[in-house]
Amino acid sequence: MSRIENPKYRVEKADGAIEIRDYAPLIVAEAKVKGERRAAINEGFRLIAGYIFGANNKSAKIAMTAPVQQMPDEPVDPESPGRFRDLESWTVSFVMPRSWTLETLPRPNDSRISLRPVPGKRFVVIRYSGLAHADKIDRKTAELEGYAAKHALRASGPPLLAFYNPPWTPPFMRRNEIMLELDG
Repeated sequence: MSRIENPKYRVEKADGAIEIRDYAPLIVAEAKVKGERRAAINEGFRLIAGYIFGANNKSAKIAMTAPVQQMPDEPVDPESPGRFRDLESWTVSFVMPRSWTLETLPRPNDSRISLRPVPGKRFVVIRYSGLAHADKIDRKTAELEGYAAKHALRASGPPLLAFYNPPWTPPFMRRNEIMLELDG
């Protein structure tokens, strides 16, 4: 079992690989990055990792958490095959450990990183293992959207992609998720 902190949530309903979750409020460190999805998450990860490893006004170390999250900053066309392939603008984020507050977190040295409080939210989430390549992300997003439609769940905003493991984790042991924020 990993000692890396994950966001707190309560499972409202579980249905196979899909769950409806209520998340507690949290704080994220995030960076807006340009480029295709894979390059963007690598760049965003590098920026925010620098911040938590001490590139901040207090040279403080902040514990690593999971997942690394990625969300498109532009509209995602659900009818487009390969809907995530042509996007060029992303927000990559890390959830900050619960021991920190917005007031106690050090300020990033890099102006591309911002700290943002996120209120408690409700999501429908699909969990999957393996490599998070574009085709799989598209298929799992479509599956999640189909589930939401079938159960009359109204999603708002673009899909949030969540990756829990370092790159050296064998694919069959990886935890990946796609999350859709729910209205109400």
